Amino acid sequence: MNSAQIATAAAVSPEVSLFGMFWSAHIVVKFVMLGLLAASVWCWTIIVNKWLLFSRTRKSIDRFEQIFWSGQSLDELYGTLSERPNSGMAALFVAAMREWKRSAGTSFMGLQARIEKVLDVTIARETERLESSLLVLASVASAGPFVGLFGTVWGIMTAFRSIAASKNTSLAVVAPGIAEALFATAIGLFAAIPALIFFNILQGRVAQMQARLEAFADEFSAILSRQIDQHKSGDRDRAA
Repeated sequence: MNSAQIATAAAVSPEVSLFGMFWSAHIVVKFVMLGLLAASVWCWTIIVNKWLLFSRTRKSIDRFEQIFWSGQSLDELYGTLSERPNSGMAALFVAAMREWKRSAGTSFMGLQARIEKVLDVTIARETERLESSLLVLASVASAGPFVGLFGTVWGIMTAFRSIAASKNTSLAVVAPGIAEALFATAIGLFAAIPALIFFNILQGRVAQMQARLEAFADEFSAILSRQIDQHKSGDRDRAA
């Protein structure tokens, strides 16, 4: 390459830095990069919020289990918890006890089935609350690399059109355009990899909490079932 070609290449080559590559990229590639960066910020917001939510929920479950198994009266505990919003195991307890209270003074036939149905519905609601927005992480994790690849392909196409227009195939001319294109893929991976990792972690924590809720629901349903049997026995004794 002679001195004229070197001067030309230096003139057409943009600044090879992250900020410079962004500003010199094609408008389509810029939109891809901005979209991926916005998706990454969205994902990290969800990750932080979910991490705090799961931490609060776990502490709430631990605290409720400690109180529930301390031997406190179910009616006293229900009176305390029913006066404020609840989540986790407390929500299961309040929903089941509310159904129990509604059946007071009526026939106990079908009460066990109704309580189990209420517990199942409450578990589904709590699980849905914990899982909300996790689909965004899964979507970014699966689509992010392909969106970045689209920006890469478009950037490479633009680089080759520039080569054809300038009729100069030197590396100094080609490298900046290729670097801009690959930068889009890098941003796609930057958005997708944390989203995939934390989606799996958070989904696992949802499964753990759901298992704890289901275990408590089975135990509490058994306790209420014994109460129902005792009431039925008392009714038969009075009838005799």
